[in-house]
Amino acid sequence: MNTSVNPAYEILHETALKAPSSSGVYLWRNEKGTVIYVGKAKNLKNRLSSYFSGERHIKVQLLVSNASSIEYITTSNEYEAFLLENNLIKKYSPRYNIQLKDGKSYPSLKITNEEFPRLFKTRQIKKDGSIYYGPYPDSGALETFIETLYKVYPVRHCRTFKKRTAPCMYYHIGRCKAPCCGKIDKDSYNEFIEEIKSLLEGKGDETVAKMTSIMKAAAASLNFEKAARIRDGLRALTVMQNQNLVEDFVSMDDRDYISHWREGELVSFTVLKIRGGKLLGRDNFRVESIADDDELLEEFAAAYYSDEEDLPPSVFVSEEDNSKILGEWLENLKPDEKHSQKPKTKLVTVKCSQDDRRFSAENRRHAAILNMAKNNAHEDIIRRLRERGDMPALEELKKLLGLPRLPDRIEGFDIAHIGGKFPVASLISFWKGNPDKKNYRYFRLKTTDGVIDDFASMREAATRRYSRLKNENESLPDLILIDGGIGQVNAVDGILKALDLDIPIAGLAKRDEEIWRPHASKPICLPKRSDALRLLQRVRDETHRFATSRNQTLRTKENTVSIFSSLPHVGEKREKLLLKTFTTIENLAKTEESQIAQLLHIRADEAGEILLSAKNLAQQRKEAKKSKKMVLNRGLNDENYSSAGEENSYTKALASAALDLKVAEP
Repeated sequence: MNTSVNPAYEILHETALKAPSSSGVYLWRNEKGTVIYVGKAKNLKNRLSSYFSGERHIKVQLLVSNASSIEYITTSNEYEAFLLENNLIKKYSPRYNIQLKDGKSYPSLKITNEEFPRLFKTRQIKKDGSIYYGPYPDSGALETFIETLYKVYPVRHCRTFKKRTAPCMYYHIGRCKAPCCGKIDKDSYNEFIEEIKSLLEGKGDETVAKMTSIMKAAAASLNFEKAARIRDGLRALTVMQNQNLVEDFVSMDDRDYISHWREGELVSFTVLKIRGGKLLGRDNFRVESIADDDELLEEFAAAYYSDEEDLPPSVFVSEEDNSKILGEWLENLKPDEKHSQKPKTKLVTVKCSQDDRRFSAENRRHAAILNMAKNNAHEDIIRRLRERGDMPALEELKKLLGLPRLPDRIEGFDIAHIGGKFPVASLISFWKGNPDKKNYRYFRLKTTDGVIDDFASMREAATRRYSRLKNENESLPDLILIDGGIGQVNAVDGILKALDLDIPIAGLAKRDEEIWRPHASKPICLPKRSDALRLLQRVRDETHRFATSRNQTLRTKENTVSIFSSLPHVGEKREKLLLKTFTTIENLAKTEESQIAQLLHIRADEAGEILLSAKNLAQQRKEAKKSKKMVLNRGLNDENYSSAGEENSYTKALASAALDLKVAEP
C-alpha cells in the first residue's frame, strides 16, 4: 500500500523528524482524534522516523495511512516510558496495539441436567443447569478418559432421551442399563453419576484418596462390582492426568513460563502455568504487533497481568528476551489492601542455549519448559499462516523480484551428500506460502556419485525435473528457489534456457541470507523481519530437511546391506567373516582362491566362483567412477564454461539429451 496517498503523510513525517531524541511515549491518532496506536521509545526521533524509511510491513503501512497526527510525551527514562505506555494502552485500547485473543477454547466435560444424565466433551458453556468440569488442555486425553468412563459405567449414550419398548445395542453388550426401557431406576442410575462426579472434583490427591477409601469400603462390604468400577475409574483418571500434566517434583512453587514466536506482524504467545508443581494448563494468545522484538514481551506481560491476583510468585522468560524493564515493573507493583500479604513477583531469566551441558540441572529444567512454550507458540503461528495463506509474503516477493504474477507455486532445490557419496537432490513445493507435501520429490543423482560438485548436481536435478514437465505439458512453478548462491543459480538458469523455459529463479545463500538472481552483480538484502525473507527461509529450510533425511536413509540402507552378501555361496555368517577380513570388495578381488577356501572352509571351485564374482564387482565399481569423472570433466573443462553460468556445450548437451530421451524419472 502506498502511504503517500494519505494527505497528512508529509505532516506526520515532519513531526517525526522534529521529535526530541529523549525517551518517551508516542500516540497515533486518526481523523476523528481516536488513538489507534501507543508506543514507547528510548529515542523518540529515531523510533518515529523509522516508520517513514525503508521497507515497511503492511500493518505499518496501514497505521501510517490511517493516521492524522502524532503526539508524544517525553519521560526521564525508558522504564517510565514503559509504565506510561502501559497505562495509556489500558485507557485507550488502541486498534494496532496488542489485543489479547484467546487462540483456542479448551474442551470441558459436561454432565447434563436431566433425569438420567449423560456425559460428553464440549467447548461451549451454556447456563442450562448442567455441570461442567475442566477445561482440559489435552483434548485427546479427555476423549480417552470419557471412552474409559463409558466402558466402566453403564450410562446412556443417546443424545436424546426417549422412552422405548426395546433397548439398543449398548444394553446387550453391557454398556448401558437401558433407563429408556425402565430397566434401572433413577436412584441406581444416579449412583453411577455421583461416582463420576467424585472422580472429577478436581482436588488432585484429595479426590484420589477419597475415592480409594470408598473403593475399599465397597470391597469390605462385599460390593465388589462397585469397588471394581471405582478402581477402573481411578485408573482412567490417572491416565488423563499423566497425559495432561507435567509434574516438577523438584519445586512445588507456583510459576508461569512465557515464550513467543513471531512471523512478520503475527505473534503468538504461550504461557505455561505451573501450580503446585504441576503444569495445569497452557494459554495461547494470538496478537498482531508492529512493535520491535525487544518490546513484545513487556507489552504482552503488562496486558496479560492486568489483575494482580493472577500474578504467581515467579515468572520465567528466556534470557534472549529484553526483560529488564519488565522485571523492574513487577518488583515495583504496589499491592492493594486485598493483596497486601502477597509476596512480590520475581522475574527469572533462563539461558536457553543449545549447549545446555554448561548450565545447572535447574537451569536445564526451566529451559526445557520454556522451549516447550516456544514450540507451542511456533505451532500456533504455523496454524495461523495455514489458515490465512501467506499473502503478505507472496505480494512482497512479487514486487521485490519483479515477478509477472504472484508466486503461488514455489519449488525449492537442495543437494545433500556425505563426502560425495549418496548425492541426493530434494525438490519441495509450496502452494500459497504453505508446504504442499504431495508434490515433494527427490532425485538420486547419477552424474556426481562419488564426486563433490554442487553445480553439476543442480544441473542434473533441474534437467530431470523440468524436461519432464515440458515433455508432459505439466504446469510450471511461478518461482524456483535454490539453496545456494550465484553459482548454483546460474547453473540452473543455463539448464532452463537450454530447455527454452522462462521460470523466475532466486537463490538464498545461508551465510548472510542474501538473495541472488541469475547473472546479478550483487545480492538483494532484506530486513530480518521481512515477510518475503521469512517465506524464502521456510522454503530453503524445508528443502534442506527433506534432502538430508533422504541422504540419511540411503546411508542407513548402504550400511545395513553389504556388497559381500551379493556374492555366490555367501550367507549371513560368511558375509560377516569376509567383511571383517577384507573390509572392501576390492581387497577381496586381490586375494588368492586358496585363502578364500581356507577362510570359509569351502571347496576350491566354490572359492573360485566367489573370487571371480568379486573381481567383476570391483571392475564395475571402478568403471562407474571413471565414467562419472569423465562426464564432470567435460563440463568443467568446456571452453565456454564460466562460473557465471552462461550457456555452454555441456549444458546444451545435457538438456538436449534429456529432451531426446524424455528423461522423466524422479
